[in-house]
Amino acid sequence: MLDLGAQRRRLGATLTTAIDAVLARGDFVMGEEVGRLEAALADRAGGVEVVSCASGTDALVLALRALGVGPGDAVVVPAFTFAATAEAVALVGARPVFADVRRGAFDLDPASLDEAAVRARPRPRGVLVVDLFGQPADHAAIARVAQAHDLFVLADAAQSFGATAGGEAVGRLAPVTTTSFYPTKPLGAFGDGGAVLTTDDGVAAAVRSLRNHGSVPEDPYRHVRIGLASRLDTLQAAVLLAKLTVFDDELRRRREVAARYTDELADVVTVPTPIDGTTSAWAQYTITSPHRDALRHGLGAAGVASAVHYPRALIDQPAFAELEQVVPLDRSRALADAVLSLPIHPYLTDEQVAHVIATVRSVAERLDG
Repeated sequence: MLDLGAQRRRLGATLTTAIDAVLARGDFVMGEEVGRLEAALADRAGGVEVVSCASGTDALVLALRALGVGPGDAVVVPAFTFAATAEAVALVGARPVFADVRRGAFDLDPASLDEAAVRARPRPRGVLVVDLFGQPADHAAIARVAQAHDLFVLADAAQSFGATAGGEAVGRLAPVTTTSFYPTKPLGAFGDGGAVLTTDDGVAAAVRSLRNHGSVPEDPYRHVRIGLASRLDTLQAAVLLAKLTVFDDELRRRREVAARYTDELADVVTVPTPIDGTTSAWAQYTITSPHRDALRHGLGAAGVASAVHYPRALIDQPAFAELEQVVPLDRSRALADAVLSLPIHPYLTDEQVAHVIATVRSVAERLDG
């Protein structure tokens, strides 16, 4: 599914030099590479403010707290996504409200969001929209629904940094956005890491304080909030700066692989359909099939890796079992039974891509026959 070794070999001395510089200085927490990385990410995202932190989940928690979300509040989240999205809402003491997604792009359905905003009690304060598998959601439609119900919009872009919609980069598609640098992400570190990107100066200032025990930059021993220790390690920032030097090329290769999959598999499985006017970071290439489990078994037997992202809707996770279902979640549940992610990363050779395609076609045709 991923070849981090090939990336490491490609970066070679660039990566070694970056790490050695941090080791020589010894500024392992909030060292100079952290500020350089934040500036580089801000530039890529179109001039937003960027505040790094210890993980993608922490980025969600920090952003929610900066937005004032806490006990007694409710936030709408998609029912088909990774658990961290809803988990972060619960961690700040608020209540996740699940809305359904659309099949083709796996994104939050604006109509389901509208229904959830009307039916949920307490009335939601905001919506946490996910760019699942690297594909930007329909942020324009979601913004219209959010405005109609006076909801804040927070984007979970853990998988989509590097993608665009309507010519705008991820990071500017919502007032506040979070991302993750987990090693499997398109821009991944050698460990955990995350960031909050925002056009709101007040949110950025609050996150900077919250990530460092609620202190203020001019006086680290003056604590104005109850915060936490959620700083990005300098070593991880150095790794990410090195990886940024090849990031655009890696995104191009991901898109080439995705285009081949779409062109050559669309007649045997259901392929993902990004929204018009968007580009995906292709964190995952996720197909659907009524024979998902048998297809996966057949791929494995032929030496082709695959993964199920994700095997159950969040409403059906034991951790969220006590939450009320306020709108139908049929598509989320159906996707959980049908999705299968194929290998997609920048270091797949053309021969490997051809082998994946041939194997999927062979197994799928046999199952359909």
